[in-house]
Amino acid sequence: MKKETEEKLACSLTAETTELLPFLPYLLQDLWELGSSPKEMVGLIEKHLPVSQETRILDLACGKGAVSINIAASLNVSVCGVDLMPEFIECANQKAKELKVDSLCRFLCGDANEAVNTERNYDGVIFGGAGNILGSPQETLSKLLKTVKPGGYLLMDEAYLPDGSGSEEIKFKYEYLTREQWMRLFEDNGLRLVEELPSTEGYDFDSDNKAIALRADELIAKHPEKRAIFEGYVRSQLNECEDLENNVAAVTWMLQRL
Repeated sequence: MKKETEEKLACSLTAETTELLPFLPYLLQDLWELGSSPKEMVGLIEKHLPVSQETRILDLACGKGAVSINIAASLNVSVCGVDLMPEFIECANQKAKELKVDSLCRFLCGDANEAVNTERNYDGVIFGGAGNILGSPQETLSKLLKTVKPGGYLLMDEAYLPDGSGSEEIKFKYEYLTREQWMRLFEDNGLRLVEELPSTEGYDFDSDNKAIALRADELIAKHPEKRAIFEGYVRSQLNECEDLENNVAAVTWMLQRL
């Protein structure tokens, strides 16, 4: 894995250092849903996308496949999920078999930056909670648009700075745009905003953070020399959650390629 790719992956999972990457599957073993809300994504696709047996969905940075598998199970459409973590892809394949949708799901272990150069003509593409792994906001949109057919849809989880707030209030190291800046980017890239949903309402951050903290304590007991790394991850998780709850507006956007 390239160093730049490792750094972006670590950042997308709120890790402060790439040294943590080998331990992320252990830290996140109790969580299936990583990133987007499966319920929200299913609902948006069902509401706006004319679904048929020919419908194809791409889920980039799919994590353990929660969104992909729920879409396949609920809408009976084909889904391709891509993630860089082999342990996540293994979990996704196991879950798809358990829920009897493995015939509809294809999970690939690979870099989303490479997948955008080969995957084409999807009816819907999901990029949920993956941060800047594809680069800047403009780079991200340019890469994603290559995978969506004309008239197709792009579903993104992001967050923006509310009016009147400043970046100095942000605890987690991430460069947020304003909503106005995002809307201008969408327009410049030929994207129409179809629907916007607040994406953290009702989410139980405390439960996730407690599960991660318990696994971090277990790792500290096994690897006391890495205490700072594990404690730093727990702290980063808490900071990101505080930002999402108090300092930024977390949203799910459904956009149509014109």
